[in-house]
Amino acid sequence: MSVAGRTVGGMNNYGLGGEPTVEWSVVESGIGPLLLAATSAGLVSVAFHARPDVRDAALAQLRTRLGAEPVEAPGSARLAEPIRRLAAYFAGERQDFGLELDWSLTAGFHREVLRELASGVPYGTVVGYGELAARVGRPEGAQAVGAAMGANPLPVVVPCHRVVESDGGLGGFGGGLETKRQLLALEGVLPQPLF
Repeated sequence: MSVAGRTVGGMNNYGLGGEPTVEWSVVESGIGPLLLAATSAGLVSVAFHARPDVRDAALAQLRTRLGAEPVEAPGSARLAEPIRRLAAYFAGERQDFGLELDWSLTAGFHREVLRELASGVPYGTVVGYGELAARVGRPEGAQAVGAAMGANPLPVVVPCHRVVESDGGLGGFGGGLETKRQLLALEGVLPQPLF
């Protein structure tokens, strides 16, 4: 039986046993502090604006959803590559991440949409909510795509900032519209602010 990416009673994507080990760290970025968390399967969570209250809520969610106590590990080998690649992205030196991802915090339609977004919407481009819905076979599902973007556990790496309204509006964004503008400006979709 599979539960949130794990298999009950034997082998699972975390190895023999059952429960993942979750390592996390807060890192600075071009859009403020990010909380990164990883399991042995890959990067599992990115949280924006990782102030203490946001950090505590993100860790509580990881604890509840993954059934493991997150361990702060700033020197973690699991997090070293995601940290390097995010730093290169924010420095304008990297356009894709190519990281192993642990999708266990998503399921069903949300996972399908997020996987399509990760593989089918490259750096420097945008896609409409409706177009993304059509790509996964649900052309009437623009609002459901919006819900999937809002529940994205891996923002930036799975680039929900690249999903916009069909009329050219930015749409919503869990990290705030200013953060979305900054990410789209970094990728050359929007002009860089003058000030």
